[in-house]
Amino acid sequence: MADSGKKGLIQEFRDFIASGNMIELAVAVILAGAIGVVIKAFTDGIMLQIVAAIAGKPDFSSITITLRHNVAKDDKGNPIDSKLQIGTFINALITLILTGLVLFAIVKAYNHMKAKRTMEEVAEEAAAGPTEIDLLTEIRDALKARS
Repeated sequence: MADSGKKGLIQEFRDFIASGNMIELAVAVILAGAIGVVIKAFTDGIMLQIVAAIAGKPDFSSITITLRHNVAKDDKGNPIDSKLQIGTFINALITLILTGLVLFAIVKAYNHMKAKRTMEEVAEEAAAGPTEIDLLTEIRDALKARS
């Protein structure tokens, strides 16, 4: 009996994996990873270089606020300060905003393409003429009118 339970569970798992939703989710995750790499390259390679040309620094990671000096010592005995890393936060914020803008552009282009395709489908249906049901209804009405 335990064997039939395993077969049922294995079959359920196979059905789950083979379902369209699972495959679509896997594709979405893989594409999201690839888009993340592209956005990071765009942010680091282009946008932050423009910031560097304007501000004189390639990024803001060096901007810090020291809260306390000599909080601890590293392995070599050098003092470590307690710092708020404001620049790292600014870099992350810029990346978030740029990622949002890129994703917005992608979704906007997708919606435009989808709307265009829908309009083309409506035009094709209109060009196809009346349906079989419409024609049969017209014939029926014409026969009734004759009688």
